[in-house]
Amino acid sequence: MRYLAIDLGLRRTGLAVGDDVSAIVTPLSVIVTSHAGERMRGIAREIDRHGPAALVLGLPLNMDGTDGPAAKAVREFAVTLANETRLPVHLADERLSSVAADAQMAQTGMTHSQKKSRRDALAAADILKRFIDSLPHRRSAAPGSAE
Repeated sequence: MRYLAIDLGLRRTGLAVGDDVSAIVTPLSVIVTSHAGERMRGIAREIDRHGPAALVLGLPLNMDGTDGPAAKAVREFAVTLANETRLPVHLADERLSSVAADAQMAQTGMTHSQKKSRRDALAAADILKRFIDSLPHRRSAAPGSAE
């Protein structure tokens, strides 16, 4: 199944695409807007372009695993997203996804501006990769797993 991952932000929303067969995940782009309608149109364009069967939305849980105000807002956005796109929306823990993106770019030689423009798409890719790896059929197919 093909997925589109969304790392929702107030100003910057990262997108990535991948599938659970190959487990290959690719960062796509960052939608830079604080306007909800423009953000939704950008997401719709990527849905049209990549044809995912489902969406994966990063859920910003507190470090102790509880919901804070940001998680509540994402849960509300998930309902809107499902209604607008008519696609299933999966919520996935996004804790430390931005840290992972920063670590990935640390030794690249990219400027601060270049890193900023890629960070959210890489965070979305990290969210999607961890989501795909957590799927039951992926865990059982992992190298070295007992079957």
